[in-house]
Amino acid sequence: MKKIVTALLAVLIFAAAALAADYPAKLAITYVKAPLNVPSIVAKYNKSFEAAYPGVALSFPELTEGPKQTAALAAGEIGIASCLGATSALLAASEGLDIKIVGIYSRAPKAFMIVVKDPAIKSVRDLKGKKVAGPKGTILHQLLAAALEKEGMTVKDVQFIQMDLPSGANALAKGSVDAALLAGPAAYNTLASGARMLKNGEGLVDATIVIATTEKFLKEYPKAVETFMETHKKSIEWMKKNPLAAKEMTQKETGLPMAGVEAMYPWYDFDPQIRKADIEELVRTQKFMLDNGLQRKKIDDVRKLVR
Repeated sequence: MKKIVTALLAVLIFAAAALAADYPAKLAITYVKAPLNVPSIVAKYNKSFEAAYPGVALSFPELTEGPKQTAALAAGEIGIASCLGATSALLAASEGLDIKIVGIYSRAPKAFMIVVKDPAIKSVRDLKGKKVAGPKGTILHQLLAAALEKEGMTVKDVQFIQMDLPSGANALAKGSVDAALLAGPAAYNTLASGARMLKNGEGLVDATIVIATTEKFLKEYPKAVETFMETHKKSIEWMKKNPLAAKEMTQKETGLPMAGVEAMYPWYDFDPQIRKADIEELVRTQKFMLDNGLQRKKIDDVRKLVR
C-alpha cells in the first residue's frame, strides 16, 4: 500500500510540474468588447477561458487603447493581447518590443468610417480645409489617409484633431468639427442620430485587428498560447451555431439596440487564420505609419512578427 501511495504522489507531483510548465500561475488576457468583438463577448458570458485554464488565476483587464496594451505586454502585466490594432503592434515592434502576432482577431472595413452631418460635404474631396476628429495612429487615422490619397490629398490637407471616439462623436453632434472618424457603436449611434457615412474602409483598409503576445511569453508558455487560440476558435464556432444567443449577449454587453447589432454583425470577419492578404495589409499599414511620421523606425521584414 505504501508503494502505491508513493507512486500516486509521484504521478500527482509530475502532473503538477507539467501543468506549471504549460501555464503560468497567473495569466492576464485583455478583454475588449468594442467595436463589436463578438468572440470575446461570447467567451466572457460562457466563461470559456476559465474552463480552458483550470488551476490558473485568470484576469481580463479592459485595456482598450493599443499603446496601453503594448506597454502591459512589455511589462509582463498581460500575457496575451486578444484584440490589438495592427498600428499599435507595428509601432511597438519598431521600438523593440518582441511582439509576436499569433492570429487575426478581425477584419472589418465596413465598421470603420468617416461620418459627417453637413449636406454640403458630398465627397472626401470636400473635406479639404475642414476639421476632422479622430484617434491618431489608429486604423481610423489610416482610413482617413487612404481616402484622402485616393483624391490626391494628404492628412495635411485637413485640420486633423486628435480625439477618442466618444469625444469625436460629441464634437460632430455639436458642430465643432466637420467630420468624425468613428467605428462600432459610436458610429451606429451617430448615424442613428441623423449623421451620415461619407466613406468606410471598403477598398481602402482591411481594418486588421491582431491577436498578439511577446516572443518571451510564447517561448516560455507555448501551450498557454495554443490553448487561447483553441478556445478562441471554439467561441467563433459557438457563434456560428448559436447566432441569436451570440447577438443577445452582444446587445446586452454593448448596450446597442438589437437592430444595431443585427446591422453590424455581418461586417466582421473573425477568421483567426493569418492569410497572405493579412501580411500585405500589415505592410501597407507600416507604410502609412512611416509616411505620416507615426513610426520612427522601419521593420525590415514584417513577416517576422508573425508566428
